[in-house]
Amino acid sequence: MTPIPGRADVVIIGAGHNSLVSAILLARAGLDVVVLEAAGRIGGATRTERPFAKAPGLGQSTGSYLLGLMPPELLKTLDVTIPTLRRDPHYFLPTPGPAGSPYLLFGRDREDTRRQMAEFFSPRDVAADEALAVEIAALRADLAPSWLEEPGSVEEIADRHIRPQLQSTFLDLVRGSVVDYLARFGFKSDLLTAMYVVTDGLSGLNAGPDDPGTGHNFLVHNMCRLPGADGTWMIAEGGMGTVSRIFAETARAAGARIFTDAEVTAVTVDNRAVGGVVLADGRSITARVVLGGCDPYRLMSLVPDGALPTALTDRMAAARRTGTTLKLNLALRDLPRFSCLPADAPSPFGSTIHLLPGEAPMESVRRMWSEVQAGRLPAEPTVEWYLHTTVDESLRDADGNHSSALFVQSVPYQPADGSWDDLLPGYVDQLLALCDRYAPGTSDLVVDVMPLTPPGIEKHFGITGGHIHHVDNTVAFDQRMPYATGLDGLYAGSAGAHPAGSVIGAAGHNAAIKILQDL
Repeated sequence: MTPIPGRADVVIIGAGHNSLVSAILLARAGLDVVVLEAAGRIGGATRTERPFAKAPGLGQSTGSYLLGLMPPELLKTLDVTIPTLRRDPHYFLPTPGPAGSPYLLFGRDREDTRRQMAEFFSPRDVAADEALAVEIAALRADLAPSWLEEPGSVEEIADRHIRPQLQSTFLDLVRGSVVDYLARFGFKSDLLTAMYVVTDGLSGLNAGPDDPGTGHNFLVHNMCRLPGADGTWMIAEGGMGTVSRIFAETARAAGARIFTDAEVTAVTVDNRAVGGVVLADGRSITARVVLGGCDPYRLMSLVPDGALPTALTDRMAAARRTGTTLKLNLALRDLPRFSCLPADAPSPFGSTIHLLPGEAPMESVRRMWSEVQAGRLPAEPTVEWYLHTTVDESLRDADGNHSSALFVQSVPYQPADGSWDDLLPGYVDQLLALCDRYAPGTSDLVVDVMPLTPPGIEKHFGITGGHIHHVDNTVAFDQRMPYATGLDGLYAGSAGAHPAGSVIGAAGHNAAIKILQDL
């Protein structure tokens, strides 16, 4: 095994996907790059694991689970190809009840989607959905170049990138709530509105549907531009660990050295500039540059008190939020059957399956957020359900089990009426009972579970507060963690920086470019 060196040009803390993007670009520029990962494996939350004791051969993307927001220009710059699988249909909105009950299966066939929407909802919803799609496509095209640049303010990005007729729309969307944005289109169906509010507006946020900044999260989640995606999210073949594996291989080929089980406990500062890092075992590495690929709060905790500008630490403290996401990873022995689907319906299993309260959905979404703010586990949680092994069979085991997951949008970081250890088993049963409402008998298919509460996400992936976006996506553009921290030689390039939290890679790219410019 190659020993960890005592000196490097650049030390990168963490081996998540952004760190690996930075390592590729910096090593190709001729710098001596060392990547230090505290865990025993690379990838951060972008990993494929085999976490089920009762189905040990079954693969699962335990953290991030879809690839959509990575800019195709970044992949071209890195000269890498990530194998992806198109989901068709990509959205499934079921309702409880027998065949003939309302449902939507969104896929490539737009005419069929229109037919379903008109049949089960209304012509007004068809028109609203198409108007939304046209406007978001225009904003997506305009905003895309800004993701691979240093951020400006909301106004500066609007002036520089957004076509004049959409600038006021863009400003209102980024600053405002997802509810206010969607209200402009005149959806008649509360259920359709709730679907877009929850899956794009609230995903990963410590926020409710009426809160400012949820519009920014909605826009972020509609920035899918990968080849063949047609504006949708895709599956990384082999699970999300494929992304980090390919990036790591490319970084090593460029000369970067990557070490696991190498926890950094301090960033040293000499004469108001970075001197290097200290590891948990006492070893130290001197470096010209230290780049934090870990979350911003972890990075700031490693720096001596007073070394960072007060304006930065105050701003980041004000933006700090705990995570509110619960992910229930599941091993299933067979596929569930949704009662609302007719026998000749396309398979819904590769899609994002939206489980939403049927009675007054938006009222229920607001009530859910009120419960979370009060520290209670929601009685009617909103859930995205995934079952990728029907599209990516490489993850299946010899027994034919399927990997699945429930992504629960909002739960308290710590419940007010008990501990997660005490409450989690009952809540898992409650979530499976919710699945049974739409697909009777699902709970009987469960072979094993791997639940990750917000504290579980914090512990398993090393993310401060268990916040999957590092910094809440209600915080936009230049208000996120800056690439250059203001301490000479210390940089940040994780999901907490511009443009947003998710598997994007742009922050790793932009931080590396900033470092090369400064050097």
